Amino acid sequence: MMVKKTSKIRRVLGGVLRYLIATVSLSVVLYIAFALVFSTEEERRLEKENRLYKARYGQMKEKERLIADALEGLQIKDNAIYKELFETSAPSLDAVTAADLIADSDSLSESFYLSAAASASERLMLMAGNVDQNFAQIFALLQSRSDSIPPLSLPLKGMSYVQTGASVGLKHNPVYKLPVQHDGLDLVAPQGAPVYAAADGLVTKVVRSRKGLGNMVEIDHRNGYVTRYCLLGEMTAVKGRFVKRGQKIGTVGISASVTAPHLHYEVLRDEAVQDPVHFLFTSLSPEAYSRMFYMSVSTSQSMD
Repeated sequence: MMVKKTSKIRRVLGGVLRYLIATVSLSVVLYIAFALVFSTEEERRLEKENRLYKARYGQMKEKERLIADALEGLQIKDNAIYKELFETSAPSLDAVTAADLIADSDSLSESFYLSAAASASERLMLMAGNVDQNFAQIFALLQSRSDSIPPLSLPLKGMSYVQTGASVGLKHNPVYKLPVQHDGLDLVAPQGAPVYAAADGLVTKVVRSRKGLGNMVEIDHRNGYVTRYCLLGEMTAVKGRFVKRGQKIGTVGISASVTAPHLHYEVLRDEAVQDPVHFLFTSLSPEAYSRMFYMSVSTSQSMD
């Protein structure tokens, strides 16, 4: 009798267990089928984001390439400016990127990050040392050749980058209506605004004329550099006299051949025309200088 009851219990328990297994298996199969056919709101959102990121990836790669090209161009330009002004190369710095500190794996040990941070710190210290060394070389060069400092000051005070006109190059002339070589930088200013010497030097020319570039003062800075200040109104500089940097030499004027009162400013080195905008970065903030540089190269029409 006991054996029959035990056997019956086992059959009941076995049936219950099989029912539970079948139910769970069916639930799993139905869940998988449901998941394959239907998507939750979160899954749909993630899929949409993935498609968006995939579409933008190509654009980001192209932008990265353009930025890399622009940075390379700026480095070349920076080096050219240092060569021109200081006769030395621009400071060379190796960028510290996030790749130096972050790896693809999320399971890196704490010791790895500490080691990477220490390595990055050493590189930063080395970079700082290189900067100090480069500036030490520049100062030594300037001290050994005290007459080699180019004209770096703005000939107009308090000016904004929006006053910048066309610089050196082929520009559309407002009189001839044709592209004409423009050998200076147009700086817009009110008539009568004071004009200042960009560096110490000897006044070698004081020209009074109603034609061309009008009244003009030329200063020889006795280091190969010469500056010319054209389209002046009043001229207070005297030929044969020395002037100091920042000394008033005249005022902004206007003539019949120009569209508006402005200063036409020229810089020459060993009689070769230079782009004056390259010599003004020490008188402006980096942001103001970059905007002035952009205005000077993007303006296609001169004012004289």
